[in-house]
Amino acid sequence: MKDALQAGKMQVGAGYIIYGSSCILVFTTGQGVNGFTLDPSIGEFLLSHPNIKTPNKGKIYSINEGNYSYWDEGTRDYVDWLKNGYSDHKIHYTSRYIGSLVADFHRNLLYGGIFLYPADLKDPLKPAGKLRLMCEANPLAYIIEQAGGRAITGSERILDIQPSYIHQRVPLIIGSPEDVSVYEEFVQGKRAWRNK
Repeated sequence: MKDALQAGKMQVGAGYIIYGSSCILVFTTGQGVNGFTLDPSIGEFLLSHPNIKTPNKGKIYSINEGNYSYWDEGTRDYVDWLKNGYSDHKIHYTSRYIGSLVADFHRNLLYGGIFLYPADLKDPLKPAGKLRLMCEANPLAYIIEQAGGRAITGSERILDIQPSYIHQRVPLIIGSPEDVSVYEEFVQGKRAWRNK
């Protein structure tokens, strides 16, 4: 068990496969992020997305707004700020939330933006968040950091968390570095937005 319970920064590789109109394998071994698309005519994955770099800032935010009333004030402020065209960000953000972690993450990795699954008060049995640190948050955090992005809980870097148990759950805020940094400022009380 001790061997398994290591911080995410100790990973040596991470990846995922996403399929739809095409099947794409995205992975890193700590030397950048590459994407390979399956060519069904030969049954092989071909390099289609070399050295993926996520944009510094995006225009997409992904969050389940049905949980709005259960979030902390900083998260509510941040989402209100994103949605308000008259705030200081000067970019019109678009909400895109499929409800599939990997699909939402993949789109934002390529085009920029932020995926948020913050802690909420909806489920008193999971006050720390819903997503599992070891098999969801850590691998995606490793990929996004290799692509130039960031992944945090709201208060700490995902890859620095020392897990206590295999199925430990955490909040996950992940994506373009500037978007994640602005979210962090809202949660830390350094920024505020109220649509008054």
